[in-house]
Order: sequence, then structure tokens, then C-alpha cells
Amino acid sequence: MTASMTDLVAIVTGGASGLGAAIARRLREEGARVAVFDVNPDIAPDADLAVRVDVTDDTSVRAGVERVAEEFGRIDIVVNNAGIGAQGDVATNPDAEWHRVFDINVVGMARVSRAALPHLRRSPAAAICNTSSIAATAGIPQRALYSATKGAVLSLTLAMAADHLSEGIRVNAVNPGTADTPWINRLLSSAPSPQAERIALEARQPHGRLVSADEVADAVTYLVSPRAGSTTGTSIAVDGGMQGLRLRR
Repeated sequence: MTASMTDLVAIVTGGASGLGAAIARRLREEGARVAVFDVNPDIAPDADLAVRVDVTDDTSVRAGVERVAEEFGRIDIVVNNAGIGAQGDVATNPDAEWHRVFDINVVGMARVSRAALPHLRRSPAAAICNTSSIAATAGIPQRALYSATKGAVLSLTLAMAADHLSEGIRVNAVNPGTADTPWINRLLSSAPSPQAERIALEARQPHGRLVSADEVADAVTYLVSPRAGSTTGTSIAVDGGMQGLRLRR
């Protein structure tokens, strides 16, 4: 198997901004052809093809996947990155919001993966990477719903890796810490003291700063690259040590 990503075709969901845009850019730098799925594809800065796809709509997902296959003749990589945040403890959000966030963050990944499987099975270098979170492996205050979805993503990743290894499809995940993205900046802007909130978020991560989108993109790119041909059913924490380190202050 070649270690090059040249001519491999990748789908990146939620690829028009934030982590997704950084991932799409990095994959293209490695030689892959990248199709971005997003509800706002017009703003996708780094894509060979940008498709309006709503991951909560199976018809939309299947149409998007087939368009990529028709355009490029193959699909080798799926990066399930589309997701939304949620705040509050377990009592904060009503049932409708629990269903909505799970539909996007978890079932959306299943829809895209399910639609892409027939094409991935024909690829000599098939790989899926799911965006999970530090919230899947550490208890973070006021993130009950979000944490529940990202824990589900981590378990889904393991199950998918077991199911599809015999078909030559590797499945892994990344667990970013708090990343410097537009979503976090919107969260900060709504805080009573944005600067104080940013300082608190930076201090929460042992290396003392927010994670960059490019750092997450590098981890994703490695996991879906043929260079990681023996890596499946695992996750990479890109969190400045938050998951595993307990440093004295």
C-alpha cells in the first residue's frame, strides 16, 4: 500500500469552517481531492467540491455521497466532523434538544458512513475518522448533553472499527480539547467577561492555551492516511494533556 494520499478522495462533513475547514485544507495539501459537506457550502474555503448536505436528512446525505462518487469516481476517506455544541447540566435541555443534538452529532455520522460504505469497500486505502472530544473522556461542568453525544461517538468508533476491519476499512477518532474555532469564539463573546472566560479555558488545558485547528487537522490527516495502515479502533487526544495529565500548579 502506498503511503501517498495523492488522488485519494475524501469527504469532510462540516468542512466549511472551523476544524472542518482546517482538515479539508490539510488533506488537500497532502494530495487528496476533498469534497466538503456543509449546510453552508458557499463559504467552504478549501474544497475541490462543496455540496449542500444536511446530515440529519438521509436523502440529502445519500445524494451528496453519490455526487462525490460521480464527480471523482471513488471515495476513500470520510471525516465525520459535523457537529454542534450544547450547554448545561442534565436538567437544562428539553427532550427535543437532546434528540436534535444526538441526531446531528451521532446519527449524522452513522448516516454519512452508511451511505459511503459501498464506495469505501472498493477502496484500497479506506479510512473513516470521527471527531469526538475531550468531553468524551473527562467530566466537564455544564456539558451533559454534549458529553453524552461525544461519548457515543467514541463508542461508535470502536464498534465501526470492529465491524469493518475485515472489509479493509479503518475507523478512528480524534478527541480535541478546547480548540480556537469560530464556535468557541462565539461562546466566549456571549460570556459576561469574554477575556476572563478565555483565560479560564486556556488554564484548563495543561499546556496553557487553546488547541489550534491545524493541530487537530494534522492528527486527522495522519489517521486517514495510508501511513496509519495498522491503526484502527483508537483515538488521538489533541488536548494539551488534559485527558491524561494531572500536573501540580
